[in-house]
Amino acid sequence: MWFNLIAAISSLGFDFDHFICKFQFPLISRSGRIRKFVAEQRISDNSRIELSALPGGAESFELAAKFCYGVNFEITSQNVAQLCCISDYLEMVEEYATDNLGRRAERYVDNVICKSLEMCVVVLQQCENLLPLADELNIVSRCTDAIASKTCAEQIASSFSRLEYSSSGRLHMNRQAKCDGDWWIEDLSSLRIDMYERVISAMKCRGLRPESIGASLVNFAQKVFTKKTSSIGHDQKLVVETIVSLLPVEKLVVSISFLFGLLRTAVTLNCTVACRLDLERRIGAQLEMGTLDDLLIPSVQRNGATLFDVDTVHRILVNFSQQEDSEDDIDDNSVYESDECPDSPSQSSLIKVAKLVDSYLAEIAADVNLKLTKFVVIAETLPVHARTVHDGLYRAIDIYLKAHQGLSDMERKKICKLIDFQKLSQEAGTHAAQNERLPLQSIVQVLYFEQVRLRNALCCSYMETDHRPIHQSWRVSSGALSAPMSPRDNYASLRRENRELKLELSRLRMRLNDLEKDHVCMKRNMERSSSRKLINSFSWKMSKMSFFSHSTSRGSTSPSRNSRKN
Repeated sequence: MWFNLIAAISSLGFDFDHFICKFQFPLISRSGRIRKFVAEQRISDNSRIELSALPGGAESFELAAKFCYGVNFEITSQNVAQLCCISDYLEMVEEYATDNLGRRAERYVDNVICKSLEMCVVVLQQCENLLPLADELNIVSRCTDAIASKTCAEQIASSFSRLEYSSSGRLHMNRQAKCDGDWWIEDLSSLRIDMYERVISAMKCRGLRPESIGASLVNFAQKVFTKKTSSIGHDQKLVVETIVSLLPVEKLVVSISFLFGLLRTAVTLNCTVACRLDLERRIGAQLEMGTLDDLLIPSVQRNGATLFDVDTVHRILVNFSQQEDSEDDIDDNSVYESDECPDSPSQSSLIKVAKLVDSYLAEIAADVNLKLTKFVVIAETLPVHARTVHDGLYRAIDIYLKAHQGLSDMERKKICKLIDFQKLSQEAGTHAAQNERLPLQSIVQVLYFEQVRLRNALCCSYMETDHRPIHQSWRVSSGALSAPMSPRDNYASLRRENRELKLELSRLRMRLNDLEKDHVCMKRNMERSSSRKLINSFSWKMSKMSFFSHSTSRGSTSPSRNSRKN
C-alpha cells in the first residue's frame, strides 16, 4: 500500500526528533515502523512509504489511523483480531506511546473475549484471514484454550446437575435427564476446518466427553456436505480426512450410518488409504448395528466392474471377524459361554451380521459382473457357527445361479458347498428339493436330510401321543395338573402336526418316485440298445410264461384227483 506523508521533511532543516516532539505528528509518534520509515526518508528524499502485506488490508490501517488521531471507535469481537495484528505490524507498542493500540487490543482479548465462548468463535473466524500472524501472536491458541476450558467446565456442571440419589440411598447419574451442556456444537460448525480441528484437539486434551465430540463432528460434517461448495476454499477431501482423524477411539460415539456416509464420501473423493482403512476398522467394530442400505456402497470403477464396492465390504467383514477372534483370545471363558449361550453379546452380534451378509449377497447376486470367487469369499468370511439357519444363504445362491446360468457343473457344486442343508427350514428344504438349478448331488442331500428330519419328528410325535395323553388324563383325574392346554386339545394339535408331516413325507416320496422312474427309463433305454440283452429278456419272459402255465395245469388236475379219491 502506498500513501503520502509530509513531503521533504528533511529539507525543512529541522532536527527529526525535535520535529516529532514539537508537532506530535500522531501516526509517527505511535507507530515504530512508520517512525523508522520517516527517519530513512531524510536520506533518500522519497516522500512515499510502501507497506506490503498489511494484515487486514485498508480496513485495519484505517482503524489504526483513527486510533492515532483520536477518532472514537469501539473495539469488538469483529475487529479485535485485526487490531492486534495491525498494531503488531505497525509496532504500536508501549515503547512509543503509553496505552498504545497493541496493549488495548490485548487487554480486550484477555478480559472480554476469553470470557465468552461465542466471542471466541467470532475471533477465530476473523483469524482465518490473518494467518500466520494471528497464530504467532497466540490469538488462536488463547481462543481455542478458552473454548475448551469453558465447555469442559459446563460439562462438569451439567453432570453434577444430573446426579441424584437412588431408592437405596446411593448417588448415581441420571442418564435419561436432558443434557444442555452441548449447546456450543452449533457455534463451532461455523468455523473453517483448520480452526475447528484445533478447537476439537484442545477439547480432547482437556478430557471432554467423547459423546460430545462425536456429536460435534456429526453436526460439522452435515453442515459442510450440505453446502454446494466446500467450506471457505477447503475441499471436502480435506474435511473428510480431518474428521476421521478427530474421531474418538471409543466405540458407539457416532452412529454406524454416519461412518458409512464418511466411507462412501472417502471412496468417491479418493481419500488417503489410511483414512479409508480407519473407517473400515471402526465400522467393523460395530457392524451388527448396520443395515443393508449401509453396505450397498456404489463402485466408483467402470468398464465391467460390479455395481457395488464388494472389496470394501469384504475388508469390513474381515475387520469384524478379527475383532471376534481377538475377543476370544482375550477371554477363553467368554468363548465357551458364547458357544453355549446363543444370547451372549458376541453370539448375537454374529447372528445379526450373518443375516446382514446373507441379505447383502442376495442383493449383489443378480449382478452379472460379480465373479464367483468374490461371492464365495464374502460368504466364507464369517465363521461356520455364525449362521444358525441357512435360508438366507440359500436364497442368495439361488439368485446367483439364476443370474449366472453359464456356470459349469464344477462351479455350481462349489457354490452349493456353502450351504448346510441340515440348517434349511422346512419351506426352504421343499423349495431346494424341487430346484432344478441345483446340482443333482445337492438335491439328493436335501431329500435325505428332509427324510431324516421328518422321520425323527414323526417318532417324537408318536411317542408323545402314546404316552402323554394317558399321563395327562391321570393327572387331570387326580386333580394335580394345571396345564394351560387340555389333553383333548393337545391330542388334536398332535394329530394336525402328524397329518402335516405325513403330507410332507408323501410329497418327498413322490419326488423320489419321479427320480426312480427317470432312472428306470434310462436303464430301459440302455437295455434296448443291446440286442443280446433283448433276446435274453425275451427268453426269460417265455420261460416265465411256461412256468406259470405248467403250474396252472398241474394245479388244475389236482382237484380231479381228489374228486376221484372222494
